[in-house]
Amino acid sequence: MPPGKPSVLFVCVHNAGRSQMAAAFLTRLAGDAVEVRSAGSAPAEEVNPVVVDAMAEVGIDVSAEIPKILTADAVRASDVCVTMGCGDTCPVFPGKRYLDWPVADPAGRGIEAVRPVRDEIERRVRGLIGELGVPEPA
Repeated sequence: MPPGKPSVLFVCVHNAGRSQMAAAFLTRLAGDAVEVRSAGSAPAEEVNPVVVDAMAEVGIDVSAEIPKILTADAVRASDVCVTMGCGDTCPVFPGKRYLDWPVADPAGRGIEAVRPVRDEIERRVRGLIGELGVPEPA
């Protein structure tokens, strides 16, 4: 990892569920020690309302987030690019770390099905924080 603040980009197709949850968890757990981005290859109009509800259950408000389009610049500006099991093809740049997290898509699912997805993403984000060597805020 280069010196300075690491940056992480989370990518899923619609940037309305998995990548939004991952970005929100990383922001909550790492504070300003990590630069966090999320994007989608085909962004939705809004964040999935069931995802908003599931995240609210753990005290994180993603209701104001807006899905964003994936750009080469976003990948270029990130140290780590995490795709969320959706088969996205990200632009590949030398010196970047690419991870794929095969996480179920919450689209079209009820809250009972989204909670385990949320919890798996939180576990994976905590692991990534450890790999980045960033201490979680007290």
